[in-house]
Amino acid sequence: MSTYVYGITARSHPALPEGMSGVGDPALPVRVLTAGDLAAVVSDAPEGLRPKRRDLLAHQNVLAETGAAGCILPMRFGSVAPDDDSVTQVLGERAQHYQERLRELDGKVEYNVKATHVEEAVLHRVMAENAELRSLAEANRSSGGGSYDDKIRLGEMVASAVKAKEAEDAAEVRGALEAVGAAVSVGPESTGWLVNLSYLVARDTAEEFLAAVEQVRADHPHLDVRINGPLPPYSFVEPGPAAPADSTAGADAAAR
Repeated sequence: MSTYVYGITARSHPALPEGMSGVGDPALPVRVLTAGDLAAVVSDAPEGLRPKRRDLLAHQNVLAETGAAGCILPMRFGSVAPDDDSVTQVLGERAQHYQERLRELDGKVEYNVKATHVEEAVLHRVMAENAELRSLAEANRSSGGGSYDDKIRLGEMVASAVKAKEAEDAAEVRGALEAVGAAVSVGPESTGWLVNLSYLVARDTAEEFLAAVEQVRADHPHLDVRINGPLPPYSFVEPGPAAPADSTAGADAAAR
């Protein structure tokens, strides 16, 4: 039977809570495989696994409970290996890499920050900051709305100014938060977001990081800034060799 992998930790990690269960319906029991100084938290892989809410939450819960007792390298939802032997083989082959990542990520969590423009607010902002735009808009109003060409020109100038503001704001958000994060990972581009960044943050500096996010909100009232976390450090397991499994479902249980 295929083996579902939740995460990788040190062999010295405290034992799992008794009766822990994971993905599947009914939920499958979670167990530990060991190889050298490493361990993998796994269960049997249910057939036809899909990123349903119950299984996403089960994956996240296993990582949360295991991570509460010590560092674990989280695998993405849907990480499945052919069998137990395949998992332990990869633990042995990539032992140095996983041990290095465990040391680096010990005591750290991930926060995902997304930001987008509040449309009306950013339009007011770019008009206030651009005298040429204000002049053209006023000229159009004075002439009863302006000619077709004048309207097109104004629209193009506004769109260009908003685009430039997106780049400016994205750089400012990243710069403000990089100072309080241990590392940053750029997330995939998605429609509507001008910022999609994951930050690695030491648990004992989390309040400082959250305060920095609030300061970004205060300094950029034309932005809708959203934060998700603390999360297992999904975005920081690599760089290095790929995870010890093939992702069959490809969904992130929490970080996105």
